[in-house]
Amino acid sequence: MTMKISARPKNFPPAAFTLIELMVVVAIVGLIAAMSIPSILQTFRKEGMRQTLEDVQALLRDARARAIYSNRTAMIVFRPVEKRMELADAPMDASPIPLAGAPVHDSGSSSPPPITSKAVMLPNNVDIAMLDINLLDYGASEAAYVHFFPNGTCDELTLVLHCGDEWEKISLEFSTALATVGPVTR
Repeated sequence: MTMKISARPKNFPPAAFTLIELMVVVAIVGLIAAMSIPSILQTFRKEGMRQTLEDVQALLRDARARAIYSNRTAMIVFRPVEKRMELADAPMDASPIPLAGAPVHDSGSSSPPPITSKAVMLPNNVDIAMLDINLLDYGASEAAYVHFFPNGTCDELTLVLHCGDEWEKISLEFSTALATVGPVTR
């Protein structure tokens, strides 16, 4: 006596997905991916305020490192009107503790003017809202100087950048020459 055993009873649906079901799932996944691509790209693309903050922080770190490693005073030259910042070596005849904001190069001196090696140009949509060096306002100055000394100290700096409705503050701690960044609190 042989019994015939069927692999599947007749009242059960088929075990595989239909082509239409697979196409609907692929269409939904594609739609979700298409909607998320702009936000994913924005996360990886650095522009505007975010890129500017990173560039300025890198410039400040480089100035601190240059002063410490070369055992010479380095400086950042801020040009607020041009929206530009430059890293330079202070002239050899600069006084040991130059005044903040004041040019350290004397035109009658025999040493050459400072050599600029790295610069940051602010994008058109980012503005300098405040530039204070040692608690003095240099926002409208043609040039202002922040000095970084070989012992790891620097002039005090508060820089506020503005882009649209975004306000960010970069502060330099004078005793460590380390920068902190944060939103402006009102």
